[in-house]
Amino acid sequence: MPATAQDIVTLALKHVGETYKLGARVPMASAQWNGPWDCAEFASWCLYRATGVLYGVRPENDPVRADGYSGWWIEQAVRDGATVPLDVAIRTPGAFLLRAAGKDWIGHVVISDGRGGTVEAHSSKTGVIRGKVEKRRWDYGVVVPGVQAFSNPDMPAVQVAQRTLHVTSPLTAGPLVKQVQRVLRDAGYFPGAVDGIYGPQTAHAVQQFQDAHGLVADGEVGPATLKAMQIAVPDWAKALVRI
Repeated sequence: MPATAQDIVTLALKHVGETYKLGARVPMASAQWNGPWDCAEFASWCLYRATGVLYGVRPENDPVRADGYSGWWIEQAVRDGATVPLDVAIRTPGAFLLRAAGKDWIGHVVISDGRGGTVEAHSSKTGVIRGKVEKRRWDYGVVVPGVQAFSNPDMPAVQVAQRTLHVTSPLTAGPLVKQVQRVLRDAGYFPGAVDGIYGPQTAHAVQQFQDAHGLVADGEVGPATLKAMQIAVPDWAKALVRI
């Protein structure tokens, strides 16, 4: 039987519980690797070992030297016309969900289980986990070319985060930012001045908070990070302005 996208999920699940390390280099050519994993490297390795398709890496055709990176995942998927609507990726086992990196936050790549869940190299505290798609921000859905994939049309819709606090240009400000900064300050992190402006220093403090609480340390404050901070999910329109 030819490999399918479901085989990616099956393989990925065997590595749940293994360790995560940001920037870890994973040998795509080694079938016996058991970590540590970086999120993009984990996605590329599971894809390659399950299907023989090398993706999201450079160089693109050499598994011995290949290095995975979320930005290359996005670049290659856009170039190949492999992006799909988020709801399609969420309903497709072995599809991928990606969040793009920015100047002050990292990108992230996860494997969709087709049922609203993920398998992902998540964080230094939790390692490789079975996670959830909902209430997180995703920028791209990807179904890798050359891999047979099947979508589940009967799965209920999943709510994903439409807004997050992150470093923008112009900078974002408002009472919600000040709440976040106070929580960070009181928890022993240093967000800079508690001035209600979401700048790079606040984003860095958020990353430290996220890492300590088993969250993806991306410097973005969405529903999961707000929950960990015990801040009620806001009315974004009233909570933020641009300055």
